Amino acid sequence: MESATVDLSLLTNQTTLETCAAVETTVENTLFGCYYILVFFLALNGNSLALWVFCHQRGASSPANVFLMHLAVADLSYVIILPLRATYHLTGGHWPFGEVPCRVVGFLFYVNMYASLYFLACVAADRYMAVVHPVRSIKLRRAYYAHIVSFCLWALVIVSMAPLLVSAQTAEVDKVTVCLQLYREKASRNALISLAVAFTPPFLAILSCYMLIIRSLHKGSRLEPKVKMRALRTISLVILIYVVCFLPYHLSRATFILGFNHPDVSCQTRRGLRLANRLTSSLTCLNGAMDPLVYVFGAKKFHETLRQMFCSKASLSAAASGDLKGTHESSLTAKSEFL
Repeated sequence: MESATVDLSLLTNQTTLETCAAVETTVENTLFGCYYILVFFLALNGNSLALWVFCHQRGASSPANVFLMHLAVADLSYVIILPLRATYHLTGGHWPFGEVPCRVVGFLFYVNMYASLYFLACVAADRYMAVVHPVRSIKLRRAYYAHIVSFCLWALVIVSMAPLLVSAQTAEVDKVTVCLQLYREKASRNALISLAVAFTPPFLAILSCYMLIIRSLHKGSRLEPKVKMRALRTISLVILIYVVCFLPYHLSRATFILGFNHPDVSCQTRRGLRLANRLTSSLTCLNGAMDPLVYVFGAKKFHETLRQMFCSKASLSAAASGDLKGTHESSLTAKSEFL
C-alpha cells in the first residue's frame, strides 16, 4: 500500500506538470491501435513459423540457430499481449483490464526488448567468431554452450524486470484508469542509468563485431563467398533492427527523463516529448515483425528447412493433379525461388 501511495503521489505531481501534454487525440489512438493489430498478425505468424521450423530441423543446431530460436520465443512472449495495447488505444487511452494485466504488459515489454537486444548481440558475436576465428572458435561454437548462455540471459533479464510484477502500475487520472507502463513511466534519473546499462553494451558489441568482420574480409578471409555474404547480411539486419526499433526509443527516453520535469520546459515541448515516447515505444514492437528476416537470410539451416517444406508442398500439390510434366515444372520453379 505504501508503494502504491508513493506511485500515486508521483503521478499526481507529474500530471500537474503535463496537463496540456496528457491529451491523446482520437486520430492518434486509432492509428496506434491499428498499428499494434497489424504488428500482432505479422509478428505472430512470422515467429510461430520460425519456432516451428527451428523445432523440426534435422541434425545438430548451430549456435546462431539456438540464439535465433530463443529470440523467436522472446518475440512471441510479447506479441501475445499486443492486442491489449491496441485495446488501450482504441478505447481512448483507458485501461479496462485491471492491475495484474497492466503489470504483465510492462514486464513482458521490457523482458522482450532486452532479451531481444542481447540475443541479437549473441548472433552477431557468433558470426564474428565464425568469420574472424573459424578454427579457434570451433570448440566454443556449440549448441550446448549457446543454450547455457541463452538461459543465463533469460534469468538475468527476468530477475531484473521482476520488480514490475510486484509494484502498483494502475491509477485513476481524470476519472480514467491508466496503466503506468503504457507511456507513463516515471521520469527518474535512476531510469537513465538503467537504460544506459541495458542498451549500451549489446549495441557496442554489435558495432564492434560488424567492424571486425569487415576488417577481416578486407584483409582476405579464406572463407567461401556464400559464408562471407551470409555473415554480412546477418550483421547488417541486426544493426538495422537496432537502429529502427531500439535506438530511437532509448534516445527518446533519455531526452524525456532529462527534460520533461525541467521547470523551463514549455507545455508544448512536454506534449512533443510524450508523443515521441509513444512513437518510439511502438517502434520497439516492430522488432517482432522484423526478426523473421534474420531467420530467413541469416540462418542457413532455417533457410534450407523452409525451402524443403515449401518445395515438398508444391510437389505434392502438383502430383495430386496427375500431371507429371506440371509436377516437374512446379518443382523447378519452387526451387528457383529459394536459391
